[in-house]
Amino acid sequence: MRTPHRDLSAFLDAIDGVPTIRDPVRVRRRSRDFFWYSPILNAQLHGKTADLVVVPRNEADVLRVAGACARHRIPLTPRGAGTGNYGQAVPLDGGIILDLTDMHAVAWQRPGAIRVEPGAKMVDIDAATRPKGWELRMHPSTKRTATIGGFVAGGSGGIGSVTYGGLREPGNILAARIVTLEAEPRVIELRADAAQKVNRAYGTTGIITMLEMPLAPAWPWVDLIVAFDDFFQALEFGQAAALADGIVKKLLTPMIWPLPSYFGELKPHCPQGKSLIFAMIAEPSLEIFKALLGDRGEITYEASNDEAPGVTPLYEYTWNHTTLHVLKADRGITYLQCLFPHDRLIASVRQMHDLFGDEVLPHLEFIRFGGRVTASALPIVRFTTARRLDEIIATFEAHGVLIANP
Repeated sequence: MRTPHRDLSAFLDAIDGVPTIRDPVRVRRRSRDFFWYSPILNAQLHGKTADLVVVPRNEADVLRVAGACARHRIPLTPRGAGTGNYGQAVPLDGGIILDLTDMHAVAWQRPGAIRVEPGAKMVDIDAATRPKGWELRMHPSTKRTATIGGFVAGGSGGIGSVTYGGLREPGNILAARIVTLEAEPRVIELRADAAQKVNRAYGTTGIITMLEMPLAPAWPWVDLIVAFDDFFQALEFGQAAALADGIVKKLLTPMIWPLPSYFGELKPHCPQGKSLIFAMIAEPSLEIFKALLGDRGEITYEASNDEAPGVTPLYEYTWNHTTLHVLKADRGITYLQCLFPHDRLIASVRQMHDLFGDEVLPHLEFIRFGGRVTASALPIVRFTTARRLDEIIATFEAHGVLIANP
């Protein structure tokens, strides 16, 4: 139950000069993320809102706000762009939203690494680094909106994880500078393995004020859609391409029909009844990728991935965006997050598909996990009841499929 309205006057006096947002409509808007992907979370979080949004400009502002919150016992919820879908940006008991999007400066960039404030958009980081031949190793499908701080605090991987694994892998977060939530806040620099303390902690281990991230060589990427008569043909080719270490790749996404039927402007490239793979392949590897494909599937779309304004990049139909496109047309679905065993991937996917049929529609993302190629999955689930969803989760787990319950 939410605490009754707080008297924030003493808190506001303590942070005088730090920008705030008090308009109830704007506060309510910034108290949400994409938790509504899950009917379970939607029931739990709908209507929850902060009392106030505070927008720090720098670390000094963060120190003042953190100290004032601790002294006045006011709940604090850090937030980036609010593109996550776990409810981590939703205040459970009012208090303040700490909106870090105005902290977006680049401290420095060197070959292979960048140090940047948490509110920097990932698309802007790549725009700054690509002219020098570098880019972020991985990004979510919300790259054009998401902040680097939100991704590190709330994400696990994404486009690029087929080569570099997830954020949890050693070397994928180099350092994090945090502010503690105490009456006298401390600034702590976490480096190497210690930096993992901020990954998927949603800001609970400290407020991120700076991140040091590794960069990858920036290739000219080509977006491709490949159509297959059968989903398991798509899956087998995706696995072969993922295991082909010499093919430089950033994305391999198999999905079953009818999921592509929800893809709007891409529909002309999504043949009726065909399962698809969405891929991002480095231009120098394109010939080898096509040779590996042979006559197993048909390329229905091929275009440079230039992220030009007004053009929807192919990756915005993958990862959590796949779910979003389906939800726009059908609010009766939800999704799961799965990790299939690397040593029996195809057999395990087939087993789950045989058990659930159209109730659980396969959508996979090839990744590296713990040094091995496997697939994460974000299957689309026909939601009926919470009890049935729990039964589906229990069945997956009983068959050796790991579930991160959304």
